[in-house]
Amino acid sequence: MSIRLSDSGLKNLFEVITAVYQYINLLKQSEPQEWIFKELQDIGYMEFRFAEEQPPDDYVVDLAENMLFYSEKHIISGEYIYEGWEPELVKHVLSFFHPDNMRVDILSRSFDKQSQAIRCEPWFGSQYIEEDIPSSLIESWRNPVEIDGNFHLPRKNEYIPGDFSLRNASIPKSSNDDNPRCIVDEPFIKLWHKMDITFNVPRANAYFLISVKDGCSSLRNSVLTDLFANLLKDELNEVLYQAYVAKLETSLSVVGSNLELKLYGYNDKLAILLSHILAASQSFSPKIDRFEVIKEDLERAYRNTNMKPMSHSTYLRLQFLRQIFWDVNEKLKVLATLTFSDLAAFVPELLSQLHIEGLCHGNLSGDEAINISKIFQNTLSGQTLSVEARHGERVLCIPHGANFIRSVRVKNDLEENSVVEVYFPVEQDIGKDSTRLRAITDLFSNIIEEPCFDQLRTKEQLGYTVDSSPRMTYRLLAYCFRVMSSKYSPVYLQSRIDNFIDGLSALLDGLEEETFEHHKSGLIAQKLEKDPSLSYQTGDYWSQITDKRYMFDMSKLEAEELRTVGKEDVISWYNAYIRSSSPTRRRLAIHVYGCNSDIAEAAKLQEQSWTAIDDVESLKGSSQFYPSLC
Repeated sequence: MSIRLSDSGLKNLFEVITAVYQYINLLKQSEPQEWIFKELQDIGYMEFRFAEEQPPDDYVVDLAENMLFYSEKHIISGEYIYEGWEPELVKHVLSFFHPDNMRVDILSRSFDKQSQAIRCEPWFGSQYIEEDIPSSLIESWRNPVEIDGNFHLPRKNEYIPGDFSLRNASIPKSSNDDNPRCIVDEPFIKLWHKMDITFNVPRANAYFLISVKDGCSSLRNSVLTDLFANLLKDELNEVLYQAYVAKLETSLSVVGSNLELKLYGYNDKLAILLSHILAASQSFSPKIDRFEVIKEDLERAYRNTNMKPMSHSTYLRLQFLRQIFWDVNEKLKVLATLTFSDLAAFVPELLSQLHIEGLCHGNLSGDEAINISKIFQNTLSGQTLSVEARHGERVLCIPHGANFIRSVRVKNDLEENSVVEVYFPVEQDIGKDSTRLRAITDLFSNIIEEPCFDQLRTKEQLGYTVDSSPRMTYRLLAYCFRVMSSKYSPVYLQSRIDNFIDGLSALLDGLEEETFEHHKSGLIAQKLEKDPSLSYQTGDYWSQITDKRYMFDMSKLEAEELRTVGKEDVISWYNAYIRSSSPTRRRLAIHVYGCNSDIAEAAKLQEQSWTAIDDVESLKGSSQFYPSLC
């Protein structure tokens, strides 16, 4: 059993273990419940019957592993199927749950490094202390005097589906209705719908972007919005867990200034779960004891942000590009000042004005989707958030010929890896030429991906992670090279990336027509490839909605555009946006220095026409931004 502790929980560790043994004692005193087994049996059979197809290489690995655990006839079904009810076997397994058969491992930063009892394991050098648990505690856990009155067996799960009928039964399989349609377009809510006619499973995905009032209009509001979302998830924990057991999952997150709510799984009880979530959010009133726990948890999350150098470089790039971006260190300072009454006053204001845009995709009819939109309208009391009040992301327009560089140390003082990320803006993704520009960018990537990896990773062995690929940041198209290395400094890595980029001119010029056509036909086939599952397809549709592009057949249009792209088009693209001699080239480099690299070396780059950026907010104050598209 793994238990994630708050600071208070760590201080009261033995009380937590006492609670565990009280619950184990409750299980032992209760006769094994056949109805619980039946629920699990129904869920397992349902999952096996409607298992989604997975890549063959992943599937064969799973089956090979199953051969270690299951008999021959159960290799395929063993992890799903519960065959027979055996209450005596349940009791037998429970008999092993006692303190004489227990080890407790505590992982914590509050480790006494001065203790004389410290030992060191031989493989990784990890330090640990081994202690005996007092016999009086062992005895109290062996025979708990009482059981907490709040403990009880699970309640019947109302989210287990019973209706697996397919809503597309009356729709011809040759239907041309391939893309989502907007079936509700009102000031308060806009809803897109697409009934699945491809995968034929009783599942659905319902995604919603909820624009709230002033969710990130200030640093303080941004932190309060994070607190609200985490507290609401905590409040919903029991409901969401029951749904999760029934294979109906939920995610709630803060995306920019919006709340993003996703429900995915079997469609039968999806609307019921949505009703419960929205009702809980409408009547939500934070509790002071949970506020302190969630605040502590959020503080930990803020402190742990950017611990990995690769995520740190991405964070710094977005901080540079986005007009409004609240620094996590500043958020940490604000969080420390916030009180329970601050949050209690903020929540009603946050939810006072709303706008929802959503997508229902899968085994849901048009009428069922419309009913989902009515659940929002009938449950939430907020007024409509006007178009002008909705936050739009604006991205910095780096001037032609600019070479900006941001150099920072790793956040973890023991982190040896350094990262260099070199980012080349192309154009804003808008207008009649945008499809062709995306297609050419993807084709360029397809051509250079293998040579880039071969040169920087295989031949020069700069680092384990080497990649090059397009980026789309709030509808700004760009191209990016990245290398992570524990061996070389960012200055050296930058020089090798630049050397590779300079050599691309010869590589593209020398590309034989037959090889070029092979790259092109392979990319066209890739773009016309069918999505492997319902969730993949939903993700494609959802990205079009969140980007407010609504080009649901984008891959097909790009494939058609690729047919007319020649080698000279790719060379022209490279010459305009990537080549060092181009007057229109723009470049942003992010250098994250590992503990073995000297950040003082960064000064050398300023002699090579780089402009070092130390104060990002000051630069933004004097820069131009692209108009908001999403």
